Amino acid sequence: MTAGDMSSDEARIDVSVVSALVAAQFPEWAELPVAPVGKPGVDNATYRLGDEMSVRLPRFERWVGQVFREHEWLPVLAPQLPLAVSVPLAQGEPGEGYPFPWSVYKWLDGDAAGPEALTDSEESARELAAFVAAFQRVDPTGGPPPGWSNGFRGVPMGDDSDSPIVESRVRPKIAALDGLYDVAALTEVWEAALAAPAWDGPPVWIHGDPAPGNILLQDGRFSAVIDFGTIAVGDPACDLIAAWNWFPTRQARDIYRADLKVDDATWTRGRGWGLVSTLPAPADLAEDADPARATQARRRLDALVEDCRRN
Repeated sequence: MTAGDMSSDEARIDVSVVSALVAAQFPEWAELPVAPVGKPGVDNATYRLGDEMSVRLPRFERWVGQVFREHEWLPVLAPQLPLAVSVPLAQGEPGEGYPFPWSVYKWLDGDAAGPEALTDSEESARELAAFVAAFQRVDPTGGPPPGWSNGFRGVPMGDDSDSPIVESRVRPKIAALDGLYDVAALTEVWEAALAAPAWDGPPVWIHGDPAPGNILLQDGRFSAVIDFGTIAVGDPACDLIAAWNWFPTRQARDIYRADLKVDDATWTRGRGWGLVSTLPAPADLAEDADPARATQARRRLDALVEDCRRN
């Protein structure tokens, strides 16, 4: 779901840059060690700062607005959510050769693992649905609409803004799988999403990218959400990405849908978001691809197609 390739030049970020920024702007933390994390992020880079903090820095100018969005809205959202979320501690400024604002957060323990690490996907579906439902209940007054710095997550299907679901970007990605997968079936999924009625309710809070890497696990259960850069108030279909990124069985996906009380049109649009978030590159399905990765990619596509035809 990343749109990092839509931005301009990437900022240089490494341990020496982060250490220099911290020492210059927050001298009380200057002696704490800085270390990269296992999965540092694509749109933003994350580093560990001592034992109790992390540093998060936009890689591209496009994502600078995420810094301000998280600092403004996380203190409002956090008390109303059932999972732990990122806690902003300080906001840094450009310096030491780094050109953008950046943030220091409280460190949250957990593993940035994928669905294979869930001990009970059906119970996890209930837990994540409860989180998303609580998110949607928060008063959206004054909340940020979909925009450039959140990748336009939350816009209507068919919107031509520079987002992961802009049609001129999706159709070529589907076509690129010709000969590797049934592109007619994938096109059916996409066109059903485009044809579905638009969201006609008031805008609600969306996370924007509730996918592996943005949600932490402990002992096989969801424990914390760590990335809120794509939050907005908009179409809730976007957060149905989670059904296809986290829950490999129909039963778990049906629980997620039922607990969120998702209507047919929203589910169909959400399936479109799910398609975009799971479309593999041709190399991932080619004969010389990693067999396990290729099998997983095909299973996700199969699930989307089966669900489209079933519904």
